[in-house]
Amino acid sequence: MAKNPNVIKEPVFDRVFYAVTFVILLLLLVVIMYPLWFVVMASLSDAQYVNNGTILLYPKGLTWLGYERTFANTKIWTGYGNTILYTVGGTVIGTFCTVVAGYVLSRDDLPGTGFIMKAFVFTMYFQGGTIPFYILINNLGLMNTRFLMIIVSCITVYNIILVRSFCASSLPRDLWEAASIDGCSNIRYVFQMVFPLSKAIIAVIALYIAVGYWNSYFWPMIFLSDTSKLPLQNVLREILLVANMNTQDTGTDPVAAQRLQQMASVIKYSAIVVSTVPIICVYPFIQKYFVQGVMIGSLKG
Repeated sequence: MAKNPNVIKEPVFDRVFYAVTFVILLLLLVVIMYPLWFVVMASLSDAQYVNNGTILLYPKGLTWLGYERTFANTKIWTGYGNTILYTVGGTVIGTFCTVVAGYVLSRDDLPGTGFIMKAFVFTMYFQGGTIPFYILINNLGLMNTRFLMIIVSCITVYNIILVRSFCASSLPRDLWEAASIDGCSNIRYVFQMVFPLSKAIIAVIALYIAVGYWNSYFWPMIFLSDTSKLPLQNVLREILLVANMNTQDTGTDPVAAQRLQQMASVIKYSAIVVSTVPIICVYPFIQKYFVQGVMIGSLKG
């Protein structure tokens, strides 16, 4: 069969470059994915093999004991419910306020835009500290409330700057002028034009906020004294602490102490899987928008 003379043959340098790039990316994929794979395999393995370090690619002594011990604590379901409430509520409120603030600050006709942005950026470098913040929350009567957990970290200056940059570069002023000529108000323009055209940045901001809420444990540890309001991360922390304390309360029986210590390691890996898998499952649904939004601010050729 004769070769097609119209086919352009790739230079040897390009083929070598593609091959080297593929190998490098494959190695990076292995480096990133193997720790996650190891945690899952360790959570399904017998405690003896986990502590001996003999697990590499597949579980040994397959067992669900780590997950059984983790889910046996009824507080974990309450923690899941609290975390979902804090994450969904904080993400919705934070994303809405961040997009609105970013769009408003991108408008040239807003008086004092430069001063407001400088004031926002100032708070990124200089803060009042944890103790004054604690006193403020206590004076506002928000201590030990779920409402505080929803709003405590829903807005960050970094996210506002991202949205401001997106609106300034992707939403031309001519669009607002055309809409205003047709009688469109500012509020209607935000809901019918800004939000639909900002799906990419909204997905990025929502993911940033949701991951932050899902992994949050510091503020609940400071402001919540009611264990029924603790999120999942704090509940898992208590489970791990109890497991480690039990290893020290075995009296003089070294065999029991060793077995409990091994079991604590398996529970640790099970807790990591329990707390990580739900938020990872969300990413594929917003991947399309995330890839677009994460490139905001990059150089375009």
